Amino acid sequence: MNTRKSLIAALCLALLSPGVMAQDTKIGVLNALQALFNSDAARIVQEELEQEFSTDEARAAELTQQLTELQEQYQQNEAVMTEDEIRRMNANAQDLQVQLQLIQERVQQALQEKNQEFLQSMQNELAQAVTDVVAEGGFDLILNVDSAPYFAPVLDITARVTAKLNENSSTQGGN
Repeated sequence: MNTRKSLIAALCLALLSPGVMAQDTKIGVLNALQALFNSDAARIVQEELEQEFSTDEARAAELTQQLTELQEQYQQNEAVMTEDEIRRMNANAQDLQVQLQLIQERVQQALQEKNQEFLQSMQNELAQAVTDVVAEGGFDLILNVDSAPYFAPVLDITARVTAKLNENSSTQGGN
């Protein structure tokens, strides 16, 4: 009978031990894209993009202004305009819209390409920053934010990873 009680006690301890260990597991949740795009390296790329596309941005603003003026002119003069003038005005508006759309598509495609290049170029730096944060924080498990339907904000290590990215890049820049 004593052997049986000892065996049951040992089994209970064995079953409870993983639960006790699991309670001590330190978990972090990471939004890797947010960590990367909030980094200093991303800000530098963003500034470069703004300079690169400043001409396109100015042209798009100019085209938008012309479209607005054309629309206002149409609304004010619609009653006294001939069909020929209306057709010409519509053709001008369509031409402006096509130009604006082409600029927007070109900029959008370039932004997507630059973002993809940035992500690829930063993979090793991100991996190193996550490794450093895990080592410093004693984490046992890091979950991607997309795989966690809910988590307490205290588990979010995204800002820590961004800070580590910035720290590592400034350390590398100094060498």
